[in-house]
Amino acid sequence: MVDLSKVEFDEDGHARMKKEEPDNALPDVPDEPNIPEIKEDDEDDQPLSKKRKTTAKKSRKKKEPKIKLTPYQRTTLRLFEHHPELANVFPDLQNAPKYEPHRAPQPADMGVKLLPFQLEGLHWMLSQEDSIYNGGVLADEMGMGKTIQTIALLMNDRSKKPSLVVAPTVALMQWKNEIEQHTNGALSTYIYHGASRTINIHDLKDIDVILTTYSVLESVFRKQNYGFRRKNGLVKEKSLLHNIDFYRAILDEAHNIKDRTSNTSRAVNALKTQKRWCLSGTPLQNRIGEMYSLIRFLDINPFAKYFCTKCECASKEWKFSDNMHCDSCGHVLMQHTNFFNHFMLKNIQKFGVEGPGLESFNNIQTLLKNVMLRRTKVERADDLGLPPRVVTVRKDYFSEEEKDLYRSLYTDSQRKYNSFVEKGVVLNNYANIFSLITRMRQLADHPDLVLKRFHDDNAAGVIVCQLCNDEAEEPIESKCHHKFCRLCIREYVESYIESSGSNLTCPVCHIGLSIDLSQPSLEVDLESFKKQSIVSRLNMKGTWRSSTKIEALVEELYKLRSPVKTVKSIVFSQFTSMLDLVEWRLKRAGFQTVKLQGSMSPTQRDQTIKYFMDNIECEVFLVSLKAGGVALNLCEASQVFILDPWWNPSVEWQSGDRVHRIGQYRPVKITRFCIEDSIEARIIELQEKKANMIHATINQDEAAINRLTPADLQFLFNN
Repeated sequence: MVDLSKVEFDEDGHARMKKEEPDNALPDVPDEPNIPEIKEDDEDDQPLSKKRKTTAKKSRKKKEPKIKLTPYQRTTLRLFEHHPELANVFPDLQNAPKYEPHRAPQPADMGVKLLPFQLEGLHWMLSQEDSIYNGGVLADEMGMGKTIQTIALLMNDRSKKPSLVVAPTVALMQWKNEIEQHTNGALSTYIYHGASRTINIHDLKDIDVILTTYSVLESVFRKQNYGFRRKNGLVKEKSLLHNIDFYRAILDEAHNIKDRTSNTSRAVNALKTQKRWCLSGTPLQNRIGEMYSLIRFLDINPFAKYFCTKCECASKEWKFSDNMHCDSCGHVLMQHTNFFNHFMLKNIQKFGVEGPGLESFNNIQTLLKNVMLRRTKVERADDLGLPPRVVTVRKDYFSEEEKDLYRSLYTDSQRKYNSFVEKGVVLNNYANIFSLITRMRQLADHPDLVLKRFHDDNAAGVIVCQLCNDEAEEPIESKCHHKFCRLCIREYVESYIESSGSNLTCPVCHIGLSIDLSQPSLEVDLESFKKQSIVSRLNMKGTWRSSTKIEALVEELYKLRSPVKTVKSIVFSQFTSMLDLVEWRLKRAGFQTVKLQGSMSPTQRDQTIKYFMDNIECEVFLVSLKAGGVALNLCEASQVFILDPWWNPSVEWQSGDRVHRIGQYRPVKITRFCIEDSIEARIIELQEKKANMIHATINQDEAAINRLTPADLQFLFNN
């Protein structure tokens, strides 16, 4: 490997080794003044000093072979030439003093005693705020109390305010409740959401902790920067949240900003704040590039900057008004590069964990050791004292009627898939293949999810997801005006096979897909939503038949019934219609249930959660994975049932961690349902493969966890 510290460019732009004169070399003698011009044929008459100089130059020129550099090395050398400080970034990080864990004192007025590892976390957070980083990433495993540690940080010095907490909608009321509960009212809170956004900026500044959602933050940012249309034309509206100087900005479930090009990512980057924090048990979900969004928000330099390879120009935001030349230096777009992309991302994408890729992995780990703290439940088992957790897979087989239906659907799907393979157009038909897989997954839950799905996209004003053909949860819209569940389209995008020969297309119209995954949800009429549920579209009196999977769930719940105590359970499914059918069946079986849906407001969600937690008669909580797989604390339950497997195993881990977390004192059992003679069995095998990859790389994303490879697709459609 070429040592770039010993390479330079000559006047023609060719790379060469730097000149190193030996100790006994003759020194260059300057030209003597007033020496007559000497012609070439009088070379023998030249002064000895002149002849020595000419000979030495010729000799050196012969011994300077050109060095062949890779594009990566050439760009690196150019960066070091114009930005010499970059050469010391990683050596300085490696030589930085190693943080030694210490326990901070228990904050005064905290209503809960922090565990030893949480006091260590508080000490680390305080030291990070006093460092050059002014914050960091708290990445403790889910269920270990990241919220409590952050509240302790807020309580450490209450004079430093206001602080902003940005969280998923489902977690908003939980943050408010935990702050009020654990600080004995010492911190004032305000939820900036919905109708409560009428407060003026002066009153808002006096609040200790302002709570809002990613959707609200994106909305006010967009209206301030891009405006919105009214009868009188384009109107821009000032964003209160972007005109307050916060002391602290905290992103809960920070992986919500993983798309660096989304408006949500731009909205959080535009906040004015002294200290910045990211909270996430899964800071990397799919690929290494997602880490850049967190680094950009944390404002860690030079990792968040772009640099010109032709001059000293450097900036966090580039402007190319003519789409070609930099507004600052005039050099073209291709002559600028992002530090993170160049030194940490591209080599991993190209080489994996070998050669230059391994060096880039080491660079990432060096950075994370300085800005991220992660502890796991296994590492801190003695401190946590959590009860055991058992994960099982219940395997069942289709009934004869279900088997005939599934075999028909599977045969038709396999025929279509094989035709794509034969024509060599698998990648061009990814949307069709994804739809085939979704249909098979739904039929494994209940045949009616396929046979009785929506066909009218605008049935009675209900928004229908055009991927799962179910009532859309947290619906969002593409630029081509097609609507999807937020999680369905995210799953579609993240499972897409990246290929230089194909582009991701809309599943409906098949033009290039353009959609902001973090845009605010479209408004849903909850009453219309209920009226158009699958139960209202079916004849449920006498002729309706349950499914193998629903009856398996009923059987498991019957086993838990006891005359002396209530055992609470949570049932997760991706499909809203499946939860509707489960709800109908469980009520007929004598179970009292509540259901959490993505169409609920924060207040409605909070009331639903409280009802389940406080009502001893309520046994089953039905939760859509699209609405409540993250940011919930449901320790009253000890049983979790996951009805349909998910591509990314981390999504299911998050669901299980809603129960297995601090505050849980009962043994936890997580049951995953699988129809053995269906596509679900193969999905679970893929999950295990991807889970092994996650554990083996320990957040070093050698390959996208969610992405389905051609081999994966072939595996799913094999007999």
